[in-house]
Amino acid sequence: MRTWFLCKVKYAKENEQGLLKNVSEQYLVDAVSFTEAEARIYDMLGSVIRGDFQVTSIGKSNIVDVFFYEDVDVWHKCKITYIVADADSGKEKKVTQYMLVTAHHVKEAYERIYESLNNMLVSFNVPEVTESPIVEVFPYEKDDEELNPAIPDNLKPVADSGSNEDENE
Repeated sequence: MRTWFLCKVKYAKENEQGLLKNVSEQYLVDAVSFTEAEARIYDMLGSVIRGDFQVTSIGKSNIVDVFFYEDVDVWHKCKITYIVADADSGKEKKVTQYMLVTAHHVKEAYERIYESLNNMLVSFNVPEVTESPIVEVFPYEKDDEELNPAIPDNLKPVADSGSNEDENE
């Protein structure tokens, strides 16, 4: 399960008239710790923001899932509720979760969250959809280097080793 961190970043942004204005923006980062979240936000924004910027706060977010559609970059926060039965006591319990989805407007966000969750086994409600101040979401993505690291010079593939186990039998 992913852990999302909400990072607030303050920096001087140039407006349409060319004047610098101090702004504070929110970003959502998938990370395993506060330290990694801070390192990733500095890494991601270092090449995007010209000049100095400061990460003013980092906190764990109550977001459990993110649904990205490429046609728009406006994020909407959706409150999802559903009922589950406790296996031990048999009592029903109301569960509330928050999810993000990109959409042009609230109605489209509502439709997209229903579309994204149509495979849930329990029936759910979406009692609240609001436009989020989050500017961008940075999910964790494995690099190709991590998936296929380079072979160190002191090692060579078995096929190139010259010995064949069938010959020894």
